[in-house]
Amino acid sequence: MDFARYIPAEALGMMLIFTARILDVSIGTFRIILISRGYRTLAPVFGFFEVLIWLAAIREVMFGLHGMGSYLVYAAGFATGNYVGMMLESKIAIGTQAVRIITTEKILSLPLVLRQEGFGVTTIKGQGARGEVTMIYTIVPRKKARMVFEIVEALEPNAFISVEDVKSRSRGFFGERRGFSGVLGGLITRK
Repeated sequence: MDFARYIPAEALGMMLIFTARILDVSIGTFRIILISRGYRTLAPVFGFFEVLIWLAAIREVMFGLHGMGSYLVYAAGFATGNYVGMMLESKIAIGTQAVRIITTEKILSLPLVLRQEGFGVTTIKGQGARGEVTMIYTIVPRKKARMVFEIVEALEPNAFISVEDVKSRSRGFFGERRGFSGVLGGLITRK
């Protein structure tokens, strides 16, 4: 069935602009996140397709359509592409995070349970504003950070947790190293 006969050319052009902007901005957002986390191998490949798609969108805006509608659709595609790119990255959850857990409780089981689950854990005694505290420090793959939060919530619900992205790491206990699998697995490496 030829849908082009039933949809006005201007509407098709706007759909092309919107879709192209979602694709190119999503790719660009994902590319920047990969670079910021130390994964630099695929950035040029993503950049190539990002710009190729962008050229198609901008050509349609500049030469195919005239008027405020195409500009608004272009901007809406850009905004949506940012959102889609961030959602895509959060689903893939690449990288490593440093998790700090600070508790005033007399902890006994939390570090043990985290270790049983395969996380490397360092505990440090310290002095907080209201007395003695224990800081539990661990480095985890982003995909497993939610699991750490759930364990802490179950065992130490009043603990303070802070999380930071880790750009690089070496030595220490990290468990079994797993990267991307599949076709792209061999292409994504950390610098």
